[in-house]
Amino acid sequence: MISQLEIVLRLVLAAGLGSVIGIERERLSWAAGLRTHMLVSVGAALIMIVSAFGFADILGSPNVTLDPSRVAAQVVSGIGFLGAGSILLRGEVVRGLTTAASVWVVAGVGLAVGGGMYTAAIAATAIVLVILAGLKPLERRYFAARRNCGVRLMAVRGAVKLATLEHALGAGAGRIVRFVVELDEVRPDVEQIQIAFSRMSDREFGAIRARLQQLSGVSDLHDLAP
Repeated sequence: MISQLEIVLRLVLAAGLGSVIGIERERLSWAAGLRTHMLVSVGAALIMIVSAFGFADILGSPNVTLDPSRVAAQVVSGIGFLGAGSILLRGEVVRGLTTAASVWVVAGVGLAVGGGMYTAAIAATAIVLVILAGLKPLERRYFAARRNCGVRLMAVRGAVKLATLEHALGAGAGRIVRFVVELDEVRPDVEQIQIAFSRMSDREFGAIRARLQQLSGVSDLHDLAP
């Protein structure tokens, strides 16, 4: 059994490491921020301590064995409800996956601290911080230039079909990931057409958009919100 001071120090260290990751999420105003990450880390550390040392007084009893990993394993699966709560669907874009992953990792950091694996916990925290904060500028530089694009067309009924798009766009037709046609509620001879494309640069999207505007029967064209 570890000392009471050691228990307190482990919980404090878990809170500190959780706060380091939480501050980065709080900076971006995510729902799971500083306090959430600290609580998850401290809670995981406490559960690990209880799992490893909380049943020491009954180990000498007949037919009693101890597996410290059993209680700790429930943290890894059970923490999913917090991660799910931080994932939001805004229109057609899913946000919060990174924050959900950071909450899950913080639980692992807490377990490591609770188990006395200080080096692993500190190293994991440093790596997570580099991933969250350090790779963000690189991600924006190399990947933000390409984005999901889409348009909404107003066209004469039957004027725009997949075959028409394939002929007009050529190789660009291979970028189509969704093609939805709906009749206009007010004008039955007009169709509302939504076309979503895979990730592409603004230049590529501009060229496709110009070809769509030149299609016969198209009266209006608007970009879909990313």
